[in-house]
Amino acid sequence: MHKGKPVILCIDDDDDVLATLRIVLERNNFVCVDASTAEEGLAKFKEQAPDLIIVDLMMEEVDAGTSFVKEIRAAGSQVPIYMLSSVGDQLNLSADYAALGLSGVFQKPVNPDVLLKTLRTRLG
Repeated sequence: MHKGKPVILCIDDDDDVLATLRIVLERNNFVCVDASTAEEGLAKFKEQAPDLIIVDLMMEEVDAGTSFVKEIRAAGSQVPIYMLSSVGDQLNLSADYAALGLSGVFQKPVNPDVLLKTLRTRLG
């Protein structure tokens, strides 16, 4: 929390996606911290201690998102992590996202109503 607002770390190599997430989050009383690589996201995670993370599945490397999640979980963090993916529901069918350490998956393009409902439910 930052000044009573939940902090959401968004990691994606697409500037348009990050801009959209920032607009939706900040207009709805969240603090958005963004990163364009998994490495930058890890640094900001350590600096900011976010309340929730949204990370793209495929960034600079195909498995950058899943590697990021594994590293966060290996460090013992239980912060909710949602994967952002253009494959969306197909990921649910082909992989057990909970086994990857994820709380869920958002499909690109992100539906703002679904995003906000999920965040409010998860963060209270």
